[in-house]
Amino acid sequence: MIQLRSLLFNVVFYVNLIAFMVLGCVFYITPRKWSIEALKVWARTSLWLLKVIVGLRMEVRGRENLRPGPVLVASKHQSLWETFALLPLFNDPAVILKRELTFIPLFGWFALKFKMIPVDRSAGSKALRQMLDKAEEAKAIGREIIVFPEGTRQAPDAAPAYQAGTAALYRKLDLPCIPVALNSGLFWPRRKFQRLPGTIVVEILPAIPPGLDRKTFDAALQDSIEKATARLVAEGRAELANKHK
Repeated sequence: MIQLRSLLFNVVFYVNLIAFMVLGCVFYITPRKWSIEALKVWARTSLWLLKVIVGLRMEVRGRENLRPGPVLVASKHQSLWETFALLPLFNDPAVILKRELTFIPLFGWFALKFKMIPVDRSAGSKALRQMLDKAEEAKAIGREIIVFPEGTRQAPDAAPAYQAGTAALYRKLDLPCIPVALNSGLFWPRRKFQRLPGTIVVEILPAIPPGLDRKTFDAALQDSIEKATARLVAEGRAELANKHK
């Protein structure tokens, strides 16, 4: 039954994505904020489909740690899931993503319309400067800048692999940084077909204040995310074990 539900969800998820990109072409010409709201509707629809078809729900803890206005958000990255599921939590998110994604027809055009922040990883220091400039522009209009500090998806038990870009953003933007922990990789594993029923927990952690030196910030960010993630992963594993008794 899990395999059948996973297959059905994957088909419906990608059909829904393609329909949004094709039928939603009108959002190329609407004001950007209207387009962002449409993106969040698509994300909510995808979460609803996941709940109805697979039985996989989302729980958000720590909403009180969110704040209005520009902020740097640094999230754990275990799955494709958080690339869309986190969007409705924020007013006007600007996600930092690989530049290669902007080359995908329709998808890439939408990413540019939403003014997400592409990064060319092969361009070295030039890419870093461009990312920082785009993030400054997003800050200036009050957007939340979302970054995945490890740069790519990591399995729930993988050793932390935090990259330097998040600290550079933190120092350049001079904004509070909100760490985000989650356990999505248990239920929507990377590079796997299965989608497992249960509850993905997202925990929004207390903000790290601006102005720390790089070493202190790096340590605080990793400690905050990794400790909370370990706790959520253990909780998720216990839930999965109970379901299979």
